Amino acid sequence: MTFARDTEQALLAAVSLVNSAEAPDTLTSLAELDEFWAGFGYTGRHDRDEAELADVRALRPRLRQLLTAERDTAVEMVNDLLERAEARPKLVRHDDLDWHLHVVDPQTPLAERIAVETAMAMIDVIRADEMSRLDVCAQDDCQGVVLDLSRNRSKIFCSPSCSNRAAVAAYRARRR
Repeated sequence: MTFARDTEQALLAAVSLVNSAEAPDTLTSLAELDEFWAGFGYTGRHDRDEAELADVRALRPRLRQLLTAERDTAVEMVNDLLERAEARPKLVRHDDLDWHLHVVDPQTPLAERIAVETAMAMIDVIRADEMSRLDVCAQDDCQGVVLDLSRNRSKIFCSPSCSNRAAVAAYRARRR
């Protein structure tokens, strides 16, 4: 399953944001928020203040719940997020991006835009019945979210470090 570019980008951003809460927390400063904002190509309002950082950090548990929910529960959560935001989809084209959907005003606070863009991406995941592309990391001591966009659905770790730790543990077990 290949998702549209904006869907993939929103899912990657949501997973990155959720996983930033894993120890050690990697979203603790305005500089890290700026890096997240720029790294995932967000546009529109970006206040660059402590209140915005706090709002984005506070969004992480809700997104985790959405990304790891069963399909029917995810539908309820998506509908709730879109209703609260009074989402009004429209096609836009800007920068180097071709036509894609925006559903809230660009001046809407960043945390709300992230939530709504994640909800819109989850619509594609739900409609395609691809919830299995989202899971929790297979590493025993990690609760990171995994987004598997591979063709063969083989991704089970949230990061290279978890994958490496599992490989080292398996190597040591074989050596014993």
